[in-house]
Amino acid sequence: MISDRLDMHGARTQTALIVDDQPPVANALARLLHNEGLATDVVLDGQSALRSLDRHPPDIVLLDVGLPDLSGLEVCRRIKANSASRLIPVVLVSGSWGRAHRIAAINAGADDFIPKPVDAEELKARVRALLNVKQYTSELESAEAVVVSLALMVEARDPYTAGHCERLARYAAALGAAVAMGADDQTALRRGGYLHDIGKIAIPDSILLKNGPLTADEIALMRCHPTIGTELCANLHSLEPVLPIVGQHHERLDGSGYPNGLKGDQISPLAQVMAIVDVFDALTTTRPYRPALSMARACEELQSEVRVGRFSGDLVGAFVGLIRSTPVLFI
Repeated sequence: MISDRLDMHGARTQTALIVDDQPPVANALARLLHNEGLATDVVLDGQSALRSLDRHPPDIVLLDVGLPDLSGLEVCRRIKANSASRLIPVVLVSGSWGRAHRIAAINAGADDFIPKPVDAEELKARVRALLNVKQYTSELESAEAVVVSLALMVEARDPYTAGHCERLARYAAALGAAVAMGADDQTALRRGGYLHDIGKIAIPDSILLKNGPLTADEIALMRCHPTIGTELCANLHSLEPVLPIVGQHHERLDGSGYPNGLKGDQISPLAQVMAIVDVFDALTTTRPYRPALSMARACEELQSEVRVGRFSGDLVGAFVGLIRSTPVLFI
């Protein structure tokens, strides 16, 4: 999130949060940054800093290490551990920057650190550099948000898939956790749940919403959507972990899937997870051509896919176990 302060021309003003328990120092830093065109908020302790971040997320934080309650290092760690604030640049300020102090700052997630007394020109240069990076990151986040919005637009075109993306995000992340995939993989699965079918934005409604069987040409066009989706997401570095899910979630271990007929280990484990939960959700929701199956019946169908070699027995077994142990997840 970014501050919504505006200048006299209606443009957004970048903001800095200054955290220092010495008011003269804090106010001097505020004046310095104000002269650089930044709006500033000043607080005197760590808890106040965290509350201010929640209320009015700034574009950058200048954080004294020696605070009276939480140390600046601890405040920095909390900022970087929070998904809502982790991309905000944090500059730690201290009178002591020996090797051990620098290592501690890096371990806390600090983006930069400067010594006291502060050199005004050095501070301004470092703040400008970090704000440029922050602006670039915000633009990337905005681009990613547009892609996710497009994916949800695809879902909204078909009344029979309402909630499909949110369910797949939930199911896939839960299955990833159940088979001990790491946090990054679980994040990719959650994003992949929303983005897996984004390529369908290029599929005409006459095909996507057709009640009857598709012709051979229509099937061929429909089977292009994983490739189209991959191309749509490929230029966003932040979506790189999601690309195998988008491109391979219709592949099958025996090579019977599409678009590339991949087999076995050629298919990403993330895509294998998404394929299983995608089929489960399709089976347990009503479609124009059939009513929804019960969860038990859907599990039988998944297990039959294992027997013919299309799905991993370990992944399907873990998913069926998850359904039985945590049925509330699937309500």
